[in-house]
Amino acid sequence: MDFLVEYASFLAKTVTLVVAILAVLISFAALRSKGRRKSSGQLQVSKLNDFYKGLRERLESSLLDKDQLKALRKSESKAEKKKQSKPKPEARPRVFVLDFDGDIKASATESLRHEITALLSLATPEDEVVLRLESGGGMVHSYGLASSQLARIRQAGVPLTVCIDKIAASGGYMMACIGEKIISAPFAILGSIGVVAQLPNVNRLLKKHDIDFEVLTAGEYKRTLTVFGENTEKGREKFQEDLDITHQLFKNFVSRYRPQLSIDDVATGEVWLGVAALDKQLVDALQTSDEYLATKAKTAEVFHLHYAERKSLQERVGLAASGSVDRVLLTWWSRLTQQRFW
Repeated sequence: MDFLVEYASFLAKTVTLVVAILAVLISFAALRSKGRRKSSGQLQVSKLNDFYKGLRERLESSLLDKDQLKALRKSESKAEKKKQSKPKPEARPRVFVLDFDGDIKASATESLRHEITALLSLATPEDEVVLRLESGGGMVHSYGLASSQLARIRQAGVPLTVCIDKIAASGGYMMACIGEKIISAPFAILGSIGVVAQLPNVNRLLKKHDIDFEVLTAGEYKRTLTVFGENTEKGREKFQEDLDITHQLFKNFVSRYRPQLSIDDVATGEVWLGVAALDKQLVDALQTSDEYLATKAKTAEVFHLHYAERKSLQERVGLAASGSVDRVLLTWWSRLTQQRFW
């Protein structure tokens, strides 16, 4: 028994020492980074042609016997030498591939803006930008900014193709409609051209327990609906009016970039799968992004761009510890408050 007590005491001391050392290291890192400018990110560029070539070569190595593989590589080498001996061919067109995986805050916009700034410094109207988009929508102002970033590509005269494999609804479709060409997988979800806002009201519960809650404003419509205060019919009407105005702006935006749509037929808040969306002219073709890019790689140089933010030690530790919880709480609370969503 004495041994167990001594062992437990030793273990407790060891754990305490380790925790203390970690706390000192984290504090030291915090002091070093204090006052410094936030470290910038880095643009990562990879050539997808090499990726597709690697996939093919790996499969060939697995399926062909030694003699067949040797003969294939020999023929490829001859073809490459013959190609190099000819006059230098014209440069192949370039395709720049971007990814946007949208959450409720459209957080990926921060990387998207830098990726677009980088490619527009080199891209010409002979090139193409392909956006692989996945988003079910979110906050109005966040997706408004994301859409404005994509509009920069159109304004520069560079062709923009949007590929949707899973979902581009609400704010996601607001981004997608900017593409000169929209390609969707057959069972991707598209549409939801509408606006929604919802919040609970616990005013009657507070009154039941004799709890007063005062809402003081300067400006008649500074606060229309509240969670704790007593809502009025006038406030509801104003809130609905704001939603209707936002919806009309959404419809006008979509109509501007896709004038072929019958906007009143599709701006009902409904969603459609890819096949039905093609009939509604919400998309231009049915195809997966993999098929589209693999085909492009045969005739063009395909580059994938990703702007990665550098995170400090504290940010990395905090992200690992609380990232998932924060996302769950943010989604829950935002859906219950006055935030308006595409």
